Amino acid sequence: MKGDIYDPKALIREAYNIEGITASECRSIFLDWALSLPDELDQTETIALLLDRHKSEGHPMNDVLQEGLATMEQPRRRGGWQARRN
Repeated sequence: MKGDIYDPKALIREAYNIEGITASECRSIFLDWALSLPDELDQTETIALLLDRHKSEGHPMNDVLQEGLATMEQPRRRGGWQARRN
């Protein structure tokens, strides 16, 4: 494992080390990170931990992680077959 349990591929850490990275690139990296996160971890807590760990003034990944926190905290409507399972 290249990173740790919170950032298995060290994607977030590496994003903060890339000079001139754009918000679009950060969103792409965030999506890859979210897909590689173990199911047993709470995504909201993990995003907050990574933001505390890596936050750098003016870095676009800060905004992406903040957006991730806001999105995770909003209730999601489940539609389609998943809503009718019960």
